[in-house]
Amino acid sequence: MTSELKTIAIIGLGYVGLPLAVEFGKRRPVIGFDINQGRIDALRAGRDSTLEVSEDELGEASHLSFTADPADLAAASVYIVTVPTPIDAHKRPDLTPLIKASETLGRVLKRGDIVIYESTVYPGATEEDCVPVLERISGLTFNKDFFAGYSPERINPGDKTHRLPDIRKVTSGSTPEIAEEVDQLYASIITAGTYKAESIRVAEAAKVIENTQRDLNIALINELAIIFNKMGIDTEAVLKAAGTKWNFLPFRPGLVGGHCIGVDPYYLTHKAEEIGYHPQVILAGRRINDGMGAYVAGQLVKAMLKRRIQVDGARVLVLGLTFKENCPDLRNTRVVDVVRELQDYGIEVDVHDPWVDPTEVQHEYGLELVKTPELEAYDGVILAVAHHNYRETGAKSLRRYGRLDSVFCDLKSVFTRGESDLRL
Repeated sequence: MTSELKTIAIIGLGYVGLPLAVEFGKRRPVIGFDINQGRIDALRAGRDSTLEVSEDELGEASHLSFTADPADLAAASVYIVTVPTPIDAHKRPDLTPLIKASETLGRVLKRGDIVIYESTVYPGATEEDCVPVLERISGLTFNKDFFAGYSPERINPGDKTHRLPDIRKVTSGSTPEIAEEVDQLYASIITAGTYKAESIRVAEAAKVIENTQRDLNIALINELAIIFNKMGIDTEAVLKAAGTKWNFLPFRPGLVGGHCIGVDPYYLTHKAEEIGYHPQVILAGRRINDGMGAYVAGQLVKAMLKRRIQVDGARVLVLGLTFKENCPDLRNTRVVDVVRELQDYGIEVDVHDPWVDPTEVQHEYGLELVKTPELEAYDGVILAVAHHNYRETGAKSLRRYGRLDSVFCDLKSVFTRGESDLRL
């Protein structure tokens, strides 16, 4: 039986799993599974709350069905796991969703089945953490009765240019034959092509260093921004000048959150420490980036004090809460760090973001969003996320939320230096 005829089950229908289910569902039978019944109901009705897939695209996936019943998974022969891999409060990998997904699959696993993981993990997690769960629950033997693969996700939430078929896919399998089958499976939907890694561990390592590299580059620029700020030099002006050289990398300072860049390095450092090596450069970059929320809040407070604004009891409006622009993704957003730090100063903080679900914000962060900010009511206004809504509104209109002597902070350097009072 070739992979072309096999039914695929996608486990987890978030930002990664749903686009995958839709692309495969245009060509072959696909079971889209999620433990959230509300999510399943919405998708059946043609609604995607992540805004990654349109109603028309859902309709094009004529071979795709949705379920929250684990028993329905038994009809599949290839399982692709796309559940979150977060970190806990102590910055340690939390494999709970991955292990629970593996337990669910272990109950339906049959001889000849393939389980492919896409969730970001440290090298070795698939074969050392997940496969033993599959064996224990199913009673089957790895690489004899069932097989595994790993193909790291490369989804960029909110990006309508670089979509799933347009991003080259790294693939791997637990045997040479399975590696080829997994590669051909993805090649059927990825127009940009595939790259077959020599092992599952290589594919896992490739994924985790993609975002570690970006994290370190942003940390460097954040540190430079702090230095240049002390020297009275505009960082954006420096980066534009340096960017005239062909090989200068176009990174910008900012808050580093999300499900990838702010999380993945901790998976790698956890594994490094487990094998007896204490990483220094990676963790130094993480410390810098994790501290940027407090730095931003401190800079705003200093600017307010220079204008003789009473900090305790002041009001500040934060525009944007998502971890990046033009998407509703709140995972690991570091804008919350700015909000919490300002609140510690005794400042009353209002948060506005037209992209997010207020109920989700309340559940995840205990914050109440304001639907329409008051005009001329705030001592400080922070443009934290560069949503196109705010870009189109313009600096002049955004400043109207502040009082006459208020401080306008443009964290993303959306507007020119003369249009804001403070930026990174």
